[in-house]
Amino acid sequence: MLRRLTLRFERAPGAGEGSGLGLAIVRTIVDRSGGTLTLASPRSGQRDGFEVTVRLPV
Repeated sequence: MLRRLTLRFERAPGAGEGSGLGLAIVRTIVDRSGGTLTLASPRSGQRDGFEVTVRLPV
């Protein structure tokens, strides 16, 4: 589920307003910069909210 959130127009269930483009744009920038983007639930079994980690090369 979390991996799909980096696709264009994908939104989390129950998400408020938005186009679903934000993380897709971030993923594109990070990929083109040679970095990594990871998404993870902060707590096991949590349905809402997640951690986003962006790592870029120096």
